[in-house]
Amino acid sequence: MEKSGNVEAVQRMQDYIEQNIQRPITLRDLARTAGYSPFHCARLFKEFIGKTPFEYIRTLRLTRAALQLRDVKVKVVDVAFDFVFDSHEGFTRAFSREFGVTPHKYSKDPVPIYLFMPDPVRDRYRYFLKGERAVEKKPGGQTVFVQVIERPERKLILKRGTYAEDYIEYVEEIGCDVWGLLCSVKEALYEPIGIWLPAAFRTSGTAIYAQGVEVPAEYAGVVPDGFELITLPPCQMMVFQGPPFADEYFDEAIADLWEVMSTYTPELYGFEWADEDAPRFQMEPQGYRGYIEARPVRQLKNNRQLK
Repeated sequence: MEKSGNVEAVQRMQDYIEQNIQRPITLRDLARTAGYSPFHCARLFKEFIGKTPFEYIRTLRLTRAALQLRDVKVKVVDVAFDFVFDSHEGFTRAFSREFGVTPHKYSKDPVPIYLFMPDPVRDRYRYFLKGERAVEKKPGGQTVFVQVIERPERKLILKRGTYAEDYIEYVEEIGCDVWGLLCSVKEALYEPIGIWLPAAFRTSGTAIYAQGVEVPAEYAGVVPDGFELITLPPCQMMVFQGPPFADEYFDEAIADLWEVMSTYTPELYGFEWADEDAPRFQMEPQGYRGYIEARPVRQLKNNRQLK
């Protein structure tokens, strides 16, 4: 199939960029990787990614540079050269245009910014490729790991929608940029999550599904425009983790786990569902660790906690 061949070519370019992000990358390098002419590679990349290869590389380098400035005590000039910028001044101009703050100021006070978090193009166009993949890579029929965790009182930085009931509808309504901003929050307790909000946590005219990141209960940092900060009470969450899966099968991995959750009986292990106590949440599907989702529970009296 021609389209699947083009998807694979663009994926190879994405992989090459990821592996060489701190080295010079030319269009000819990408062409050799993809197996097409430089002109055809540039056209395909723009068609499937929405950015030219140069725009994609520059934006990804700026995001990786921002994370380094946020997390490591390092000089701005060293980061500039690490990510193949010709000069401190050029890096500062590019960083400021992309994020609205200078790299020096950001390193001192890393406020939330919209990081660039690209998805593998193969995942987006997986329906064109399924017929060419081995059936045994699909996740069905494998073991699901279940555990109960304690969540302390904390706050949640979230972006609400108006009608979204799941991830797909949320992206259609809000877009993909929210995730990059949530990933930039230095004070985050855990990684960003997609959440289904119980009625008590929704406001009038807002949707069930949202995206957010949990921060400490004492958080007093910046809340980005269009976002809210709410308090989540202490709770218990029953976490379901499916088996590893090939990345292009993440939709099947989610469906398989949902099937397990829909028939799961927590009372057998001394718990009951407590859906009004906290938001149910999903973590970003990543094949190496399996799909992970958590639902609030409450321990039944006179029963042992699940081990």
